[in-house]
Amino acid sequence: MPRAPVRLGPSAARALGAALWQVRAVAGIPDRWPAGAAAEAAAVAARGPVPADRADRRDLPLLTIDPPGSRDLDQALHLERRAPGYRVHYAIADVGAFVRAGGSLDAECRRRGMTVYLPDRRVPLHPDLIGEAAASLLPGRDRPAVLWTLDLDADGGLGATGVGRAWVRSRARHSSAEAQVMVDRGSGPPALGLLREVGLLRQARERERGGVSLDLPAQEVVRDGDGYMLRYEAPLPVEGWNAQVSLLTGMAAAGLMATAGLGLLRTMPPADPRALARLRRMAAALGVDWPEGRSYSEVVRACDAARPRAAAFLTQAARTLRGAGYTAWAAADGPIPEHAAVAAPYAHVTAPIRRLADRFAAEVALAAGAGREVPDWVREALPDLPGLMQGAARRARAAERAALDHVEAALLAGRVGERFPAVVVDLDDDEATVQIADPAVVATMPADGLALGEPVTVRLAAADPARGAVVFAR
Repeated sequence: MPRAPVRLGPSAARALGAALWQVRAVAGIPDRWPAGAAAEAAAVAARGPVPADRADRRDLPLLTIDPPGSRDLDQALHLERRAPGYRVHYAIADVGAFVRAGGSLDAECRRRGMTVYLPDRRVPLHPDLIGEAAASLLPGRDRPAVLWTLDLDADGGLGATGVGRAWVRSRARHSSAEAQVMVDRGSGPPALGLLREVGLLRQARERERGGVSLDLPAQEVVRDGDGYMLRYEAPLPVEGWNAQVSLLTGMAAAGLMATAGLGLLRTMPPADPRALARLRRMAAALGVDWPEGRSYSEVVRACDAARPRAAAFLTQAARTLRGAGYTAWAAADGPIPEHAAVAAPYAHVTAPIRRLADRFAAEVALAAGAGREVPDWVREALPDLPGLMQGAARRARAAERAALDHVEAALLAGRVGERFPAVVVDLDDDEATVQIADPAVVATMPADGLALGEPVTVRLAAADPARGAVVFAR
């Protein structure tokens, strides 16, 4: 059974807080807003969104599905049956109505790039006056949005695409767990039942085109009063269906960019043939069935991450999906690029509160959807955005990994000498990566003849909260 949350005493909590502050400083994660950006955010939050020609769609009974307690709500959806298929309405927070191009706030957002989530705090892309208030699609509030209207056929295939600025009013906010319970009981609003239908259809279309989603449990830190828990969080089915709506919208946006001959795409190169050959050999060694003629995506989809050897295989499969980034594309560059895991051209447009690129990509889609020229300020920004996003992602990964290391060390400091069952999920030269079920720790140790996918008992040899270091031994 999982242990109770590990609670830290006052001195340990202060030490961990200081360590996490240092993590942010070393990774280059900003700790405060420049005065000009803060003043601009306060002014625009008080004034309201920039006037624009907007449809009034406050009649739509939109709802949001987000983690409990979230206030930076990017997306609200509504689905309805419409012969011969479905109509999806997807409202995305119109951050562009609050951030003036070339202003102090715009400059600071470009420096930040994305919201960073750390154990002790969230470091937002936008000031909370905007990201958690004026622009957020909170229930019961009139909000400016970029509203996507996507018509699907009976098999979930995309037909007509519409996008424009609108006023919307979300009706309800649900956590993923609440939404899943309502879907399972058939007790929620009709849109949730249709989300399941459309999500399953879109997952089938993903399989047909050779796309792949790796639903590996994610290691995460959870605050619990003055304590912390480490756990693995496996996505719920409703999260997968919701993600399919986001993917659908991103693919529709890429289609508009292809028409306009200009865009900002989320891209990933195809897996290297040598990496796939290596993965096939690992499948044989781990006892994962990979018949001749079956595709990589089909094999991955058939794996059960709860089985140790399958989990090790999926960890290796994730290593073949590398090189994701952003590409500023123009028709003169050649065919529009694809994202290998999506198996289609794809753009990020659904999380502008939390991701810088989405605000600019949305403006391209809005212009293309209306048959207008893309604004000059967007054209001028596109070439710089891939580099800005790459730098932001690098800083976020470094901070998140270092913070996790410090929390692991703090929580394990009193357990030196204990033994834990683990599974070897990765091997790299003389180093093995092991995954411990409880507590939810992923650590490296000397390979010492370990085999991939092998169950093994490890001993905690040392835990140093000051350095954020834990040492396991066979």
